[in-house]
Amino acid sequence: MTKLRVGLIGAGGIATDVHLPAYKNISEQVEVVAIADVAYERAQSVAKEHGIPEAFDSYQSMLEKVDLDAVSVCVPNKFHNESAIAALNAGCHVLCEKPPAMNQEEAIEMEEAATKSGKLLMYGFHYRFQSETQAAKRFIDAGEFGEIYAGRVQAIRRRGIPGWGVFTNKELQGGGPLIDIGVHMLDTALYLMGYPEPEVVLGQTHQQIGTKKGVGLLGEWDYQNYTVEDMAVGMITFKNGASLVLESAFAANVEKRDTMQVSLMGNKGGADIFPLKMYQEKHDTLIDLTPAYLPQINAHETEIHTFVKDCLEGNITDNFAKQGTNIQKIIDGLYQSAQTGKAVNL
Repeated sequence: MTKLRVGLIGAGGIATDVHLPAYKNISEQVEVVAIADVAYERAQSVAKEHGIPEAFDSYQSMLEKVDLDAVSVCVPNKFHNESAIAALNAGCHVLCEKPPAMNQEEAIEMEEAATKSGKLLMYGFHYRFQSETQAAKRFIDAGEFGEIYAGRVQAIRRRGIPGWGVFTNKELQGGGPLIDIGVHMLDTALYLMGYPEPEVVLGQTHQQIGTKKGVGLLGEWDYQNYTVEDMAVGMITFKNGASLVLESAFAANVEKRDTMQVSLMGNKGGADIFPLKMYQEKHDTLIDLTPAYLPQINAHETEIHTFVKDCLEGNITDNFAKQGTNIQKIIDGLYQSAQTGKAVNL
């Protein structure tokens, strides 16, 4: 295989602003040959603008008529499962935007389809590719943190309810900030912790701001049709004894406009990841370690380039798919706990 022949499912912002530029930057390795969207005129427009040879009004037609090696799934969460499985069954590697799916059952189906097809299924958790995350992982792998037994993740916006797209539509998204932005920090923490197996979750959701008109820092949201949570909080315990506390909000009365943070605590050291600052005791002294230099990278681009490299080199692993199922299990458990008012044993 000289070039990876890629098709895009979905012609929205994540496809045009993230996936297409990343593929174009390695045009010697990748050729985007087709794009599909139910909004056919949009697909045609994107194809014309970016020099994509073919546009379709359905991913089914694209998969049937075009010889593809890989597919980017860039559609609302509700359609991740069906489109990713169709692409895998058609013999394509798949890079699917986060979250994996609407629920654990769908994620399991996707994992099983990937295993059966022998193709790579990767999810768009780009924060794990950030310089800070990778630097922290090097320290963790070298034993500098010892046993990581506790953590905290935050994905909190002051008034960051999206004023576009379907982010506030539970039927199409499956939930609000937990499944949209909280999942990024949750994945980053789990990635650094070695993706331990979850055991029990306790969660609560709140809908106090989104159903009312208010100041929007990300555009004016449709408060009259707001069907997701404003905020989700929870605690996860793992079979290895570790624990994790989570807070995620589209809108909260807090000082900072936007906080995306992972904090980890081990018996030899700990860290806040964004920006990276590490804490240890050495030679009878408490010390803080701050990198003097970390490379500035585009994490989205690095994620997509990693996907391309793995596809071309045949580095087919089931790690991404299994981790996607694991994180979906946690999200489902937190939502179930919030609904029932009880802890959920996973």
